[in-house]
Amino acid sequence: MKKSIVILSFAVVVAAPAVTLAAPQSSFAATPKTPADCEKALLPGINPWFRGLTTVTNGKCEIVSPGGQLSGGKTLDLAGFIWRIALNIVDIGLAIVGYIAFIFILYGGFQFLTGGNNPSQIEKARKTILNAVVGLVISLGAVAIINLIFGIIGG
Repeated sequence: MKKSIVILSFAVVVAAPAVTLAAPQSSFAATPKTPADCEKALLPGINPWFRGLTTVTNGKCEIVSPGGQLSGGKTLDLAGFIWRIALNIVDIGLAIVGYIAFIFILYGGFQFLTGGNNPSQIEKARKTILNAVVGLVISLGAVAIINLIFGIIGG
């Protein structure tokens, strides 16, 4: 019974998202009209590394180089270019940390459910869930700060 639960949990938590990510994504949009059309997220919360650096020229998405014009008419300098990429990479890392914390919450719940009458396992599960929730809150707070900074620099 436990083996079938472990296999089912693996299928739901690991295999199903992997198949979803590997499947080709089709789009019925003919041409992008705004830079937001070029910056689709891979997963909810995981923005591309080039967020805030795209423009649409002749119906094609292009990444603006330093010295180029952003879609709002603002010229992108080297410092802004580097800051945007750095903030995007940190944002991606924090989003991945959030997903890992969520998986640990599920793992702690699984430990709690299978702990039975073993008090040490129940305590271990409680600590796992508590630590994962703390990590998730820290990650979400950091993502909010990153997005605030990104908004201030004109992303």
